[in-house]
Amino acid sequence: MSETFLEDNFGRRIDYLRLSVTDRCDLRCSYCLPKGFRDFGEPDHWLNFEEMTRVVQAFTELGVQRVRLTGGEPLVRRDLPLLAGQLAQLPGLTDLSLSSNCTRMDKLAGPLYEAGVRRLNVSLDSLREEVFARVTGGGKLHKVLRGIEAAQQAGFAPIRINTVAMRGVNDQEIETLLDFCAARGFTLRLIETMPVGSTGRDALEDFVDLQTVKRRLEQRFTLTPDVQPGGGPARYYRVAGSDTRIGLITPLSQHFCDTCNRVRLNAEGTLHLCLGQEHNYPLRDVLRRGAGVEDLKDHLRTAITLKPQRHEFREKPSQVVRFMAMTGG
Repeated sequence: MSETFLEDNFGRRIDYLRLSVTDRCDLRCSYCLPKGFRDFGEPDHWLNFEEMTRVVQAFTELGVQRVRLTGGEPLVRRDLPLLAGQLAQLPGLTDLSLSSNCTRMDKLAGPLYEAGVRRLNVSLDSLREEVFARVTGGGKLHKVLRGIEAAQQAGFAPIRINTVAMRGVNDQEIETLLDFCAARGFTLRLIETMPVGSTGRDALEDFVDLQTVKRRLEQRFTLTPDVQPGGGPARYYRVAGSDTRIGLITPLSQHFCDTCNRVRLNAEGTLHLCLGQEHNYPLRDVLRRGAGVEDLKDHLRTAITLKPQRHEFREKPSQVVRFMAMTGG
């Protein structure tokens, strides 16, 4: 394995880290957390900002260029702009982004942008107040919309709207969501439900094959292949004659494991090597024993050898027992 970048046993270069700063969320999306769930990790078990910065430095010195802050809902972690500012100063880190539900973004957009966060993905599954409240366990749509507006005014770009497509819930709203994004210069990204935890498996009852959605959209639009900045798995298309883009994230109907370039570090310091497998490597104890960056790099090289070739969502849908919020989005 090269000393200058991370490469797994299947020749895939790892240059993208999704860093969860908390497993807690102020919403209860039906496909993510069970209703009434309270068994969250203790804050003392979460990595502190110094520990997070140290492990991210080890990653960047091994060629990881992109870091996305996730949760749970990352904005519930106190003083998040402080962490963002520390990470933004790391040599080699060229892209610091954020995934959020934006319920608290109206107050944090400015500080986060000033700290160095530039790109934003927003979870938004409906533009209908009653549907949004049902999916999110009582969330208020107007708070999200206010947060999105604040983020755009602060300078975040691109802003991408992430929508989990659900049959009988929002699948007939996709064109409306696309129009909403087109009017604001956003990109719409549609996501297939995944059997991550019991809630994810339950959500498969509402599974929507995005290949069928693409064919439906092609009856109204001409879609041409396109690209967007970032290291994620979406396949992008531009609506001909416009600047509007749509991305499809299709882990079940058209998986993208052969090009997977990412790993996830959860808030408690466990490195998850695949969203659809239980392969992991704990780093918290290593960090709290005082491991420096060079020692951490050795641990990361070992951890990457555990990354599996692909998920088994279809073959073994009950395999992943952790909820999405525990993994990091």
